[in-house]
Amino acid sequence: MAAAESLRQAVQSRAPLSTWLGIVLLLALFGVIVLAVVGPAPRGADYEQKRAKAREEKLKTLRQADAKELTTYGWIDKNKGVVRLPIERGMELTVAELSSKRPIPAYPIATPAGQATPAGAAPPSPAPAQHGAAATPAASPQSSAAVAPVSRSPTASPSTAGTPLPVRGKTPP
Repeated sequence: MAAAESLRQAVQSRAPLSTWLGIVLLLALFGVIVLAVVGPAPRGADYEQKRAKAREEKLKTLRQADAKELTTYGWIDKNKGVVRLPIERGMELTVAELSSKRPIPAYPIATPAGQATPAGAAPPSPAPAQHGAAATPAASPQSSAAVAPVSRSPTASPSTAGTPLPVRGKTPP
């Protein structure tokens, strides 16, 4: 008798058919609502074409504004007297300014103490610090004739004895 009673409780504890039918109907109703909301949403090429056209218009206006700024005069800061001028005129002014200046001679790089200088070359003196008005060649204490010429040969000169060349990955002894 205990087996029959446990069987009866198992049958009664199961959900009735109406509960399962209600769950299926709720899922179907949810699906219909989702289709009704998503169905009329914009899709495909039409939406992307509108976005592409909007991006193209923004790019066109940006390029027009850039072209205007690069080719016209205007104030950047009127209080400070800073102006904007066309790029072509700016290049002309820069070339004229640079052509009026004389180039400053380059001084040789000093060798570290203890290394021998190549045969026939005088040891270079340190280059003077050039700041402000002293940066002009006329104010330089050295004459260009006193500076030893530097030859640029395509082959590397051999190192002097006692100065090994560094090798990547190996430490010197």
